[in-house]
Amino acid sequence: MATVTSTRPYHIIIFGASGFTGQFVVEEVARSALEGPSGSLKWALAGRSRQRLEGVLNQAAEMLRKPELRTEVEIIVADVSEADSLAIMCQQGLVVLNCVGPYRFYGEPVVKACIENGAHCIDICGEPQFLERMQLDYHSRAMDSGVYVIGSCGFDSIPADMGILYTRNQFKGTLTAVESFLTVHTGPEGGCAHDGTWQSAIYGFADSGSLRKLRKKFGHQPLPVVGAKVKKRGSLFFSKEIDQYAIPFMGSDPSVVRRSQRFLYEEHQELPVQYSAYMEGTSFSLTFFGEGYAEGLDPSQGRPNARICTQIHGAEPGYVATPVAMVQAAITVLNEPQFLPIKGGVYSPGAAFARTTLIDRLNRHGLVFSVKRF
Repeated sequence: MATVTSTRPYHIIIFGASGFTGQFVVEEVARSALEGPSGSLKWALAGRSRQRLEGVLNQAAEMLRKPELRTEVEIIVADVSEADSLAIMCQQGLVVLNCVGPYRFYGEPVVKACIENGAHCIDICGEPQFLERMQLDYHSRAMDSGVYVIGSCGFDSIPADMGILYTRNQFKGTLTAVESFLTVHTGPEGGCAHDGTWQSAIYGFADSGSLRKLRKKFGHQPLPVVGAKVKKRGSLFFSKEIDQYAIPFMGSDPSVVRRSQRFLYEEHQELPVQYSAYMEGTSFSLTFFGEGYAEGLDPSQGRPNARICTQIHGAEPGYVATPVAMVQAAITVLNEPQFLPIKGGVYSPGAAFARTTLIDRLNRHGLVFSVKRF
């Protein structure tokens, strides 16, 4: 269990707390303060403007009817463009929740500062190029420092990554393939996306060629295909599983899931699951259709003969589910370090949290995992 000290006084520091998503993360940390080590969390806000951070703290105090936040939560002034300020920030916390995006522009200095100053780093990045480049460039350094850098701990991509693990654990046999379908219920007023989210998506699509080049640098051997190979769907198709039209999901989920499956295969010899993601389209549901081979049957022989359907559902994905996922990831790091990978490193959520109780924690906070049918 992680403990604070006189020189490192905070369990959690929220960097970018005055940003759009950061404000919601502040409220979620305040709600979850009793879940920290020994039943309490010591935490602070960080960002460029003390005045704006004070405003966020006042807003949270009023919203949650917790006036004590104004005096109990401290403020750290730090700027992503000033390395010294990041170092001072990271030296004071056990876990930094980095809410400053787009990460391709602003994420690397925070990762670097965390590794160099001994603070674990959790972000909510949905940008595959940044996530995979951080793994390529910083995994060894993070291992040497004993620091965990865990990306995609928001709606991108904890539901998908942990949902695969949940489905595998519930399956009675050998799970070999999963397709997921995301449904977002936007309500009568429709949906919206914050400008930072929009920028991340635009730059990601524009730079997809660089991502392919980056992946070649890993030198990975292809993962083995267990069981029958799953065919990729078209750009628009009718799904018999959900009885609706769907399109491929353009987010980071497939990238994140593949990284987790590779880690679990290479480090724990767990058979990889083929994964494809699709979406329809303010709550959400993410439905997983898995197939495999019943207990005692050889996956190399014949077609899959067993199926499972699981689902995760929760509140508005971007600014309710994301803060819950991010904060519970941090609390898991603080409370269950013995169940994380043996050494530090740059990990996807599934790789980092496969042996923890994160799914149980998410269930208690409204991201509900369930088996729909076998």
